[in-house]
Amino acid sequence: MSRGLWFVAGAGAGVYAMVRGRRAAEALTADGLRDRVGALGLGARLFRDEVAQGRAEVQDELRERLAAAGPRQIQAAPADHPDTPPPTAGQEGSS
Repeated sequence: MSRGLWFVAGAGAGVYAMVRGRRAAEALTADGLRDRVGALGLGARLFRDEVAQGRAEVQDELRERLAAAGPRQIQAAPADHPDTPPPTAGQEGSS
C-alpha cells in the first residue's frame, strides 16, 4: 500500500509541476506579457474610475451639507470694535 501511495503522490506532483510550468512559460511569451500589461491597464482604469466616483459622491454630500446649512452673512467689523487694530501712520491718507 505504501508504494502505491507514493506512486500516486509522485504522479500528482509531476502533473502539478507540469501545469505550473506550462502556465509560467505561456505567461513569459509575447502574447502572455501583452495580456498581463493589458490587464494591468484595465485595473488602473477601473481604480481611477472608482476613485473619481467616490470623489464625486463626497463632493455631492459636502454640497448638500453646505446647502442645508444655508448661506452665512459675513458682517464687517465696525471701526470701533475692540479687536480691530488701530490704523498705522503709513495707512492714513498717504498718497
